[in-house]
Amino acid sequence: MFDTSALTATVERFADRLRAAPQSRLQRGAAAEGLALARELADRAQRAEDPARTPRTMPDAGVFTVADQLVVAGNDLAHILRTAPAGSREQELDEAVRLVREAAERSGL
Repeated sequence: MFDTSALTATVERFADRLRAAPQSRLQRGAAAEGLALARELADRAQRAEDPARTPRTMPDAGVFTVADQLVVAGNDLAHILRTAPAGSREQELDEAVRLVREAAERSGL
């Protein structure tokens, strides 16, 4: 099995920051950044799982749920990468970790 702990740990750190942020900070863009990232990770997971199917968009469930949405999307992608055949999964993992780190920086948390 492929080790995806770097992705899950990075996602958890960002999600923890989102959970700890005050509502005002979330509403000033941190939640939007988290949701955009969650949607991107979910899209990547869905495309990897079934390339022939059009990915579904993760809904906006509000600023207080974005951290959980991020964790779900990150864990889904990690699971798919962990169980995928060898190939480009290392590159996909590195790119996903980079996306999470960049989103966390842009969020200001």
